[in-house]
Amino acid sequence: MDASAVQTPFQREVEIVMLLASQTHRYNGRPGDGPDPAIGRELHHEIEVRAGLGIVGDRYFAEAAHQRFSVTVMAAESLERLAEQLQLPEVPHAAPTRRNIILRGADVDSLRGVTFSLDSGDGPVLLLGTTPANPCAWMNEMIAPGAHQALRGHGGMRCEPLGSGWLRLGAAVLRSSAPIGPA
Repeated sequence: MDASAVQTPFQREVEIVMLLASQTHRYNGRPGDGPDPAIGRELHHEIEVRAGLGIVGDRYFAEAAHQRFSVTVMAAESLERLAEQLQLPEVPHAAPTRRNIILRGADVDSLRGVTFSLDSGDGPVLLLGTTPANPCAWMNEMIAPGAHQALRGHGGMRCEPLGSGWLRLGAAVLRSSAPIGPA
């Protein structure tokens, strides 16, 4: 679907602070047993998104069961809020959340049912927010005790990729079909 064919009149400057594409799920079994090892690089400076398929190189790419949920987006501010709530000495890195795109500057959790695009300089990548990306019990093991509960309602959004393109770390523009406030 062409991003110009979709009405996205609302605009917000954001920053893409992390991009994750992982070949494996990694969180299998009991959290106390630890994650499976990574296969290849997981954090990237750029990712390619393909309409109806997901992120090239990611574990959910071209998986029919995950077509409407193949891209996850989360606000960096959710981790800052978590660190404050749990009184952590520093904000945890976003990689253990296993979200694909971490944005700074937008209320990602309000994107349910919203068509939006991200443009980091190579043209807009069109997405549809489908369902909340609810945190799992692994967050208590991988981030900090209490993180699972603290991230409820702030775990980001699962998205269906409606358009294809590239996303890169750094400044970006989020355009949406509904008003999106700051995170």
